[in-house]
Amino acid sequence: MKKRNDRIATLKMLISSQELGSQEEVLRALAKEGYHLTQATLSRDLKLLKVAKAASMNGKYVYVLPNETMYKRIHTKTSIREMLQVSGFLSIRFTGHLGVIRTRPGYASSIAYNIDNAKLPEILGTIAGDDTIFIAIKDGIKRGDVLRSLSSVLPDLINKET
Repeated sequence: MKKRNDRIATLKMLISSQELGSQEEVLRALAKEGYHLTQATLSRDLKLLKVAKAASMNGKYVYVLPNETMYKRIHTKTSIREMLQVSGFLSIRFTGHLGVIRTRPGYASSIAYNIDNAKLPEILGTIAGDDTIFIAIKDGIKRGDVLRSLSSVLPDLINKET
């Protein structure tokens, strides 16, 4: 069975890339991606993500993620697996003992979780929102050391400091 976090990420991608108007349609789309779950589990996942229904361009009511403006529909044909291979990391900036990491919408929590669980000696901890992560850096640590350490968690970090 696939992990819950992977299922949630797949569900986000499906909702943001397709017009799904019923739980049956969502369950079928998830099944195509290898996730076989009950309607009750799907309902809990939708509630967790704060998914709502909104009218699409053609007037059909479809599931949408919160902050709809951040989740623009993708019209190019890309498989969910290809979309999930992107880490979600966009940029990092520093000020004092803080780092600010920008991510694609919905990726900050999982990236912060990975940073915290890596137990990087340069980082005290993280706070994550939807598309932003604050990292607290230990005293006396240089930015280059933080970047090298973070690159073990964020392989596409190289050359993205702004």
